[in-house]
Amino acid sequence: MTTPGTTVCIDSFPLGPYETNCHLVWVESEHDDKAKTRPAWIIDAGFDPEPMLAKARELGLTPERILLTHAHVDHIAGLEEVRAAYPGVPVAIHPAEREWLASPELNLSAGFGVPITARDAEDTLEHGQRLDLAGSHWKVLHVPGHSPGSCVFYCEAADVAIVGDTLFNGSIGRTDFPTSDHEALIRGIREKLYALDGDTRCLPGHGAATTIDHERATNPFVRA
Repeated sequence: MTTPGTTVCIDSFPLGPYETNCHLVWVESEHDDKAKTRPAWIIDAGFDPEPMLAKARELGLTPERILLTHAHVDHIAGLEEVRAAYPGVPVAIHPAEREWLASPELNLSAGFGVPITARDAEDTLEHGQRLDLAGSHWKVLHVPGHSPGSCVFYCEAADVAIVGDTLFNGSIGRTDFPTSDHEALIRGIREKLYALDGDTRCLPGHGAATTIDHERATNPFVRA
């Protein structure tokens, strides 16, 4: 749910050479006092996150969480820059990938010749966990397959899900990495994502947004 008179706002930024969609999430209220702190989340921190940070400054937002859909390099390359901009803001990730932040081999940056590491996350995410942002309620969905700790952030009242690299417009996340599991991803999409309301807008880690109804009807990899 969301508090009456409020609107969940999401601004997405395709960052870096892989155009990784990273998201700034906040809540607008008809009773907003612009002089007060406006809490926000940052979801994923790809290469060169300055455009996202600049927008947060422009809007007067104060991030209170940094949430990671998963720990592949294109989603964490800018994490330490974001942390430097907002010292003390906790990072949360699924425990299956917590150690990936410090491992270029696991986060795949070693394969690109530019090893990237980040400090340990302060918090962990679990399937079914509720997260609250300024009167909006979100649910964590653990959808492994692309990676073992892939998480989706779903707000039922706003009909929106930030799906990372689990589901794309007309496609699904890659499952040819050593830690991927194709069958688990297909199962998770069918059982967890396709179970959401059909009007749910899905914001993927790459490319254009889509809806659950559209993917159920047309996705060539996972039909309902």
